[in-house]
Amino acid sequence: MNWYKDNKTRTFNIICYLFLGIFSIFCLMPFLLVVVASITQESDITKFGYSLIPKHISFEAYKLLLSSKSEIVNAYMVTIFITVVGTLTGLLMMSMSSYVMNRKDFKNRNKFAFYVYFTTLFNGGLVPFYILMVKYLQLKDNILAMILPGLVSAWSIFLMRNFMKSIPDSLYESAKIDGAGDFRIYLQIIMPLSLPAIATIGLFQALGYWNEWYNALLYIQTPSKYPLQYFLQNMMAAANVNNLVRMGASVDATKIPTESLKMATAVIVTGPVILLYPFLQKYFVSGLTMGAVKG
Repeated sequence: MNWYKDNKTRTFNIICYLFLGIFSIFCLMPFLLVVVASITQESDITKFGYSLIPKHISFEAYKLLLSSKSEIVNAYMVTIFITVVGTLTGLLMMSMSSYVMNRKDFKNRNKFAFYVYFTTLFNGGLVPFYILMVKYLQLKDNILAMILPGLVSAWSIFLMRNFMKSIPDSLYESAKIDGAGDFRIYLQIIMPLSLPAIATIGLFQALGYWNEWYNALLYIQTPSKYPLQYFLQNMMAAANVNNLVRMGASVDATKIPTESLKMATAVIVTGPVILLYPFLQKYFVSGLTMGAVKG
């Protein structure tokens, strides 16, 4: 009987692993297609379409992108700056807000929670927000214009607050008895215990800043302040000789790898994110599941 159960369990595991393996391959294929297309000769893409096996390998798209190497490096630095500063500042503000709203001895916590929730129901729209950023905050052509709009998310605040509800109240009381203040409790007790939620929200926050281009389109005018996404978008949209030369590239009009250029751009943009994600995956899953099931 035990032998039958062991075989049944082993068969079930094999079927699950095969299914997940096949599913993973299908999930991986689009990105592999992008990588292969980025090193495929432009004439082959035009004639035969996209393929997982390139007929002729060409690195012209990467040479074209790297011909304006200084501009790309500068765009990378801008993106890294807004990602690091925006993510760390946003996590600090959202975690502190969640901590305060989770404290039962804070009488107005429900009022503040309603105020945060209210912002998810109504939005002033693009024009009032643009006037606020440009006229009143004076952030036209300022890097802060790409950081402030995505600094705080109501959904992230509630996710972190729900996660903090799983922390026993006895920890607060013990720390209070030992003489710890609110900020010390938050910094030395709550933050370490909330690491899964912080990593989850931090990943969302970092991805949002890393993919930033819309606010750059609205507010940024100086090319040296362009983030990576907006800079590469301009390169793709300006795939002709005059514009490419203006951006620092020297190319022949008959040899512009338009399609492979798009794929090479996608590889350059997504590469760092793919390398970072495996290190945050365990926190990402834990933060979503533990924070989402609490009332």
